[in-house]
Amino acid sequence: MSNEQPEEHVEEFKEQDRYLPIANVARIMKRALPENAKIAKDAKECVQECVSEFISFITSESSDRCQNEKRKTINGEDILWAMQSLGFENYCETLKVYLHKYREATKNERSSAGKDTGMDETLANLYQQQYYQ
Repeated sequence: MSNEQPEEHVEEFKEQDRYLPIANVARIMKRALPENAKIAKDAKECVQECVSEFISFITSESSDRCQNEKRKTINGEDILWAMQSLGFENYCETLKVYLHKYREATKNERSSAGKDTGMDETLANLYQQQYYQ
């Protein structure tokens, strides 16, 4: 008989694997700045780390709610609930509107055969509607 304990399967991730792609973060940052603005590499990396941590924080709270309710899928309402319960209620009304418009856009996108605008364009349109009108 062996005294060896079964090995636990522990996945180790590289730090970068836990973060949003830096190119995506940089693209979003550039949209909020004047066209000729430059963004330092360390600024991109800092924002990348912060937004990734924020997403993990909100997702973890949403996941806990789903587990308590014996559900396996996190939905938009879970995210809104998590943000409210974690003190980010100032963003909830805007996000409710955004979620509603997003669902409408994706529903319309699915129903219009042959007209595939792609998710990036749908999100960009929603962003434009929300913040520039």
